[in-house]
Amino acid sequence: MDTLQRIRKLLDERGWTEYRLHKESGVPQSTLSNMFKRDTAPTIPTLESICKAFGLTLSQFFSSGDEAVELSPEQREMLDKWNALTSEQKKSLLQLLNNM
Repeated sequence: MDTLQRIRKLLDERGWTEYRLHKESGVPQSTLSNMFKRDTAPTIPTLESICKAFGLTLSQFFSSGDEAVELSPEQREMLDKWNALTSEQKKSLLQLLNNM
């Protein structure tokens, strides 16, 4: 399944319109409209915003299995904090975790 098909499927599953996706994701309506009308894949930052609106990670979005991995609130918080770190901070944190 390609990226746009997956987004359309997620919209259909939730009963969302492009406008609702725009409101939930913060992606401009014109960007979404152009994506669907011109059949072009979204950029990574746009796709990240869309996934966040759907409550998915990028890996969940691209997973081929029917079962989506559910994250606990604590796991979601950790991922959100991880995503806010610089690459140097990520290295330091991984080093700390590996030494525990």
